[in-house]
Amino acid sequence: MISALAWVRKGAAAEKPRRYEVSEEEYAQLKRTAAAEIEDAKEEIRERAKEDDAILNDPALKEFDLEHYDDDEYEDVVEGPDGDEASDDGNGGPLARDGPHIFSNIKGLSFHGVDEEDPYLTRQEGEEEEDEEEAAEEQVLPTDNLLLVAKTEDDISNIEVCVFEGDSDNMFVHHDFMLPAFPLAVEWLDFRVGRRAGQEGGGNYVAVGTFEPRIEIWDLDTLDATYPDVVLGSTDKKALRKARGKRRKEFHTDAVMGLSWNRNVRNLLASSSADKTAKLWDLAAATCVQSYDHHTDKVQAVQWHPTEASVMLTGGFDRRVAALDSRAPAAVSWWSVDADVESVMWDIHSPSHFYVATESGSVRYVDIRNATDGAGVVYTLAAHDEAVSAMDLHPAVRGMLVTGSADETVKVWDVRDGKPSLVLSRNPDVGSVFAARFCPDEPMLLAVGGSNGESRVWDMSTNASIRSIFGDDSVKANPVREKPMVRVSNSDGEDDDDDVPEAVIAELRGGTADPAEASDDDDEGDDVAMASDSE
Repeated sequence: MISALAWVRKGAAAEKPRRYEVSEEEYAQLKRTAAAEIEDAKEEIRERAKEDDAILNDPALKEFDLEHYDDDEYEDVVEGPDGDEASDDGNGGPLARDGPHIFSNIKGLSFHGVDEEDPYLTRQEGEEEEDEEEAAEEQVLPTDNLLLVAKTEDDISNIEVCVFEGDSDNMFVHHDFMLPAFPLAVEWLDFRVGRRAGQEGGGNYVAVGTFEPRIEIWDLDTLDATYPDVVLGSTDKKALRKARGKRRKEFHTDAVMGLSWNRNVRNLLASSSADKTAKLWDLAAATCVQSYDHHTDKVQAVQWHPTEASVMLTGGFDRRVAALDSRAPAAVSWWSVDADVESVMWDIHSPSHFYVATESGSVRYVDIRNATDGAGVVYTLAAHDEAVSAMDLHPAVRGMLVTGSADETVKVWDVRDGKPSLVLSRNPDVGSVFAARFCPDEPMLLAVGGSNGESRVWDMSTNASIRSIFGDDSVKANPVREKPMVRVSNSDGEDDDDDVPEAVIAELRGGTADPAEASDDDDEGDDVAMASDSE
């Protein structure tokens, strides 16, 4: 399953990523962390043992002898060479416990003395060339975008850092980071933290919110990292168990559901949580500087205003959206919606307005200047039959809104002049759509991810319907064939053709397919407006 996506703009990533090296301080920290986790595990075992003892000592269960129900009928015996129980090495001597002679019966095993060269440990001829080839494969070009994919498969969660090569329409996994729990939100940061805090220049980091009540920040320019550069929140598991779900000012006590980095005040990160709070973090100090508890249920989403540095939006499962100045949290403007909030988003082309998507499948467009509860709704868009689980607004093309849903479709809307209309609907073959993000550099590139664990990059500029609605006269006069969606390459460097229309494949391979057959089947409702009057 892919639960979240984020793009990294061109040129932000280091051309030659570093290998992670554990310092003495980090090694000591890892030892302390491991020791604490071992002690927590022992405590859990002791607690379970008490519960088991209470069950075993129940008089009603004594006759079943549950303490020995899974014992074998006999103990395992180490046999000697003659089949007898072995108390020696088979030659009358004690069993060897150390030294190379313990492997004396293994044929073909060689041992090298201290002063001898082991060919498996010393650099051989040609290995330097392999190192250079590996370095070339790890290189990230200034023309490459990175796509950050929050993925869970077989209960293992990680962040895949994918390189997207726009010139060749190729995408592959460059490296990844293991996560402690299912990821719910990712946010790219251009701010140096951790070991490189305070250094000149921009950073290249990702903040990750998971079911764990902490925020991990990873350096995207580091390979083979085993531990995040910064952890925001408490790492005391015992204290977190006691405070689970309760509101605390210093840290979250439940899952982190939303993240938003302040691009105007770059050391600030906002988060929202299932503990019914939103929090403000100082990245430079790695501490929580403000906690907001204006919602009465889980806070699903948070986003900073694009121009007003201290203003933010929050939306929750209490079916309300709040706009507030982070410096004056008591003064909150409220809007009620028809269902649990899935996401909130400022209109970057008209910053006095915002969008809110809900579990009922609707999207509302609200004028914040009318702050009376229930007022200010410009229109309500009946976008999907199921929850609107993904939403994004094109950063450059005014009025292009994209929504994604659990109904497995992505829809493109023309919302210019407050008169929304459907441009096209498409099934990107990713299952339930949980994430959709426009690329910050390439025009009309949309990344989509969903429940089947697949991600796609769609070049929307080649779609006939989008070109006819959003293109200028020169674009409309030059029709092009639509490109298939790009997916992560397999190990052989080639894509599967499962999700590519046969007509498109035939055309790419030199066939004579009818271009009409390659058009989107769901464009029939392009001119259908699905909006109600202001409520």
